[in-house]
Amino acid sequence: MPDGAWDREVDFLVAGAGPGGMTAALVAALEGLNVLICEKSEQVGGTGATSAGTLWIPENSQSRDAGYIDSANEAGAYLDALIGDGGDARRDAFLAHGPKVIDDLVARTDLQFVACGQHPDYRNNLPGAALSGRAIIPEAFDGRLLGREFRRVRPPIDEFMLFGGMMVGKIDIARLLGRYRSLGNFAHSIKLLLRYFGDRLRFSRGTRLVMGNALVARLFHSLRKNGVPILFGAALRDLVAEDGRITGAVIETGDGVINVRARNGVVLSTGGFAHNEKYRSAFMPDPTPARSMAVAENTGDGLEIGERFGAMVTADRAGSGGLWTPVSVTRRKDGSTGLYPHIILDRAKPGLIAVNSAGRRFVNEGVSYHDFVEAMFRSNEVVPTIPAYLICDAQFVAKYGIGIIHPGTRNFAPFERSGYSTSGVTIEALAEKLSIEPTALADTVRRHNRFAAEGSDPDFGKGDTELNRFNGDPDHGPNPCLGQIAVSPFVAVEVWPAELGCSAGLATTADGQVTDRNDTPVKGLYACGNDMGSIMAGTYPGPGTTLGPAMVFGYQAAMHAAHTRTD
Repeated sequence: MPDGAWDREVDFLVAGAGPGGMTAALVAALEGLNVLICEKSEQVGGTGATSAGTLWIPENSQSRDAGYIDSANEAGAYLDALIGDGGDARRDAFLAHGPKVIDDLVARTDLQFVACGQHPDYRNNLPGAALSGRAIIPEAFDGRLLGREFRRVRPPIDEFMLFGGMMVGKIDIARLLGRYRSLGNFAHSIKLLLRYFGDRLRFSRGTRLVMGNALVARLFHSLRKNGVPILFGAALRDLVAEDGRITGAVIETGDGVINVRARNGVVLSTGGFAHNEKYRSAFMPDPTPARSMAVAENTGDGLEIGERFGAMVTADRAGSGGLWTPVSVTRRKDGSTGLYPHIILDRAKPGLIAVNSAGRRFVNEGVSYHDFVEAMFRSNEVVPTIPAYLICDAQFVAKYGIGIIHPGTRNFAPFERSGYSTSGVTIEALAEKLSIEPTALADTVRRHNRFAAEGSDPDFGKGDTELNRFNGDPDHGPNPCLGQIAVSPFVAVEVWPAELGCSAGLATTADGQVTDRNDTPVKGLYACGNDMGSIMAGTYPGPGTTLGPAMVFGYQAAMHAAHTRTD
């Protein structure tokens, strides 16, 4: 681009204000660079804001300080067993640098993390898997510290908030449900409610932020403290290359198109290809899932623009294209459609099974959300399993809830009228409503009930793994994950595959540099988050599989740009 044609000049340009992009921008600013973020939407956080906010970081300091022992070497052995093909430089860099990245961020920013404690890896039967110590979560954050800019933090999905705007974490849920069981639980519940209703006098939702919202808000708060500007409503439309190096970008804003020079490089962090039909059909299974947990702005901009400048989009070796969760479809009061991800609260509990269109179980219901959906795809090759059905009874719902149907619910009529759930006075009646052969579903339930009475599931091993038992009911025996389905009415919820994040993405080096088809870095171009091909290659080792690498490689990209200018 000719001299004088730039509308704005910076050292480092970040396209996308998700956790990876914000980390890259923050670290670059801390290293002395003049940084600009362009964000397509009007809010920060992307899909990370709606997530659980967990980071998978083996051998992290937070867990070590809490007394949990871990080893990066063991984590490497686990990834080799899960993924295969050891020797990935990016994977090695993630394991080597992950804890240091978190420590540096904690030391220099407002990011604060706590150990999850016991939280098993998702394939804890494999060598090197851990039962605790690898997952960390952000500390809760007071959104009031952001003042008027609190509105810029993307809220969680509606289905994850109570009373129209109150965030709760896993511990909060347990204490709210048990509010009458102890004075401590009751006091905690009252404190949450008073804080929330006080917030609603000034804000559109509660300001006690947890999970992904806390992570995003802490990053945003740190960026503001360090004077990093964010252009909202500013979409990346093109890159500018000079003499074989990316030197800037073309940004479309509400006030027109601007050309931004980026002397030290550009980071692609636009959220992946969740809503790009070309990439979905190319990299996701057949039939291509129609639903996604990603925000609407994630339309593959980074991948398409990167490809125009020689970058290579790499498919994961597992061929799944995404990192999955089963979701049920909700109908909101305003008429819009929502998705509820069935991650931990219901599938592993005793008294629930998942069946295909033939009325047969096809999976250990307590496996990870990713593995559950992978099982849906495998079963669907033989008998239609998309959608699948979660089956339980009135007693189960009263105790645990299912999806958006909260514990204690006994009137299912509103959910049935909205199309969210289906009920039947008998298993056979329920089967007929679902167009499942009644005898087949009744046989499946009887077989499951016999297993529940015996405390063992020889068909699928529900309750046999630490992960199953972790998400089951420890007060239920003899198996915390197996219970009778016997109390009318019987309830079914339809679930579909949806990705939490993309697995396929731009090929990169261990420093986050985008590479071409010859594995040569494209000078001045970086990627992180869902724009970067996942180091997990279509597998899901544990909680925080997407956010951990997103932030680590955002950090790596910023450090490379700040200290290793490549001319």
